[in-house]
Amino acid sequence: MSANTTETPTAITKKVKKLKPARKQVKPGEVEKKEAPQTGKEYNIWYNKWAGGDREDSYSNKTKSQTRCNMKRDAGLTRANTTGVKYCCLFFARGCCPYGWECEYLHTLPDPFTALPETSKDCFARDKFSDYRDDMGGVGSFARQNRTLYVGRIKETGTGPETEEVVKRHFKEWGDIEKIRVLQYRSVAFVTYVHEAHAQFAKESMACQSLDNDEILNVRWATEDPNPESKVAEKRRLEDMGREAIQSKMDPRIVEAMRAVRALEDGVELDDEGPEIEEMEDDAEEERSAKRPRLALENGEADQIPEPEAPKASGLLSADTLESLKYFTEIRKRQANANGFVQSTSAPKPPPPTGLGLADYGSDEDD
Repeated sequence: MSANTTETPTAITKKVKKLKPARKQVKPGEVEKKEAPQTGKEYNIWYNKWAGGDREDSYSNKTKSQTRCNMKRDAGLTRANTTGVKYCCLFFARGCCPYGWECEYLHTLPDPFTALPETSKDCFARDKFSDYRDDMGGVGSFARQNRTLYVGRIKETGTGPETEEVVKRHFKEWGDIEKIRVLQYRSVAFVTYVHEAHAQFAKESMACQSLDNDEILNVRWATEDPNPESKVAEKRRLEDMGREAIQSKMDPRIVEAMRAVRALEDGVELDDEGPEIEEMEDDAEEERSAKRPRLALENGEADQIPEPEAPKASGLLSADTLESLKYFTEIRKRQANANGFVQSTSAPKPPPPTGLGLADYGSDEDD
């Protein structure tokens, strides 16, 4: 394998930012333009194909492409790098953009970590549809994230691993590959990319291209994998992506607080509780301690009022709460001097504090 193919697409994209402006892949009018023949009577804009026509477009599917993109040679800066356009040039991916640095779209691989302005469009700014075409061609569907390409009509000249190596060498130019599966003796391979945007770019770049022979590849979107393990793994991957996206937008203190609240509800002790969580627990304990004497007086259980502890020097208690504690302490002393006399429930209640303290915080009682 040559040294040129050992560089990852991410490394090539970083080099593009420091390199020359994008070159013009072809001259205007150099590529012969042929329109696809009409295969039906009505054009369905929802499926982007002719209704009542053939299952596959015989022209675009079986005619070898006249051009091919070379990422290392063709990638470069365009006007889109200054105007802020996030979409890639479709003709650049096919190797036939005549504008070069004057193009209004990017001449690089799509950045998977940069969110596109509209999620209903692919990396080339083409509208997705609600479902795939019958032949699994076209732009794709916005209802499912598809990172796997179906590659047909491969000419096998060796064993399965040798064919897999050939497929990997040609397809890894368009993005980081997660896995490749070759169906030996069936001339079919499935290429799964790490990011969906790279799969979209590779589908256009390798359509009607050849590998090491003179074959004409049939590149389509792959149908959903029926393997239950694959479905579970894909579901777990999407959940992890969603969780990471949400956590990246949230304040870390809020995440830690929610984690502590959930642990308290489940009765699980956290080993790495932060100082904010400890302060929350101290406030809750002070609130419960301040409510116990008042509830005991209302229920006629004044003899069960515990001796109040000395207030902490942490400054968490308000002035109203300290006055309430002093009031209950004075009542306790008077009861001791009355030779065991128990105060009845008709005893006057302590006056309400002038402000909202921890003693009355969160109470649902009318008094």
